[in-house]
Amino acid sequence: MLPVTLAAQETGDPALSVELNAQEQVEAGCKLSFLIRNGGESPIDKAVYETVLFDTGGQVERLTLFDFGALPPGKPRLRQFVVPDLQCEALGQILVNGASTCEAEAPGACMDGLTVTSRTGVEMLG
Repeated sequence: MLPVTLAAQETGDPALSVELNAQEQVEAGCKLSFLIRNGGESPIDKAVYETVLFDTGGQVERLTLFDFGALPPGKPRLRQFVVPDLQCEALGQILVNGASTCEAEAPGACMDGLTVTSRTGVEMLG
């Protein structure tokens, strides 16, 4: 059995990874910062994800679209979104429900092999 780090190196980077890197309360709402890495070989020209925000009690707070734009291969990108009228402390989970728009050469580039993680107290699901 291989150690996890070695196994990850042998299988390569995930095709696409989305990390909730930070959240910050701002006057207009909750600012969410996502770090996205396209580990595939071809660019994604446009990626828009249907995303469900859940409160800390597990109830749907809202359904929204996050437009991550163009994602070149091998280069991390930071995208920030302000969710209006949302208190960050009330956010419990974020579900990436699917790709609303995916413009890419490779079929399934926006969802196949998608991994989601969080560096905050908010759980990411996908």
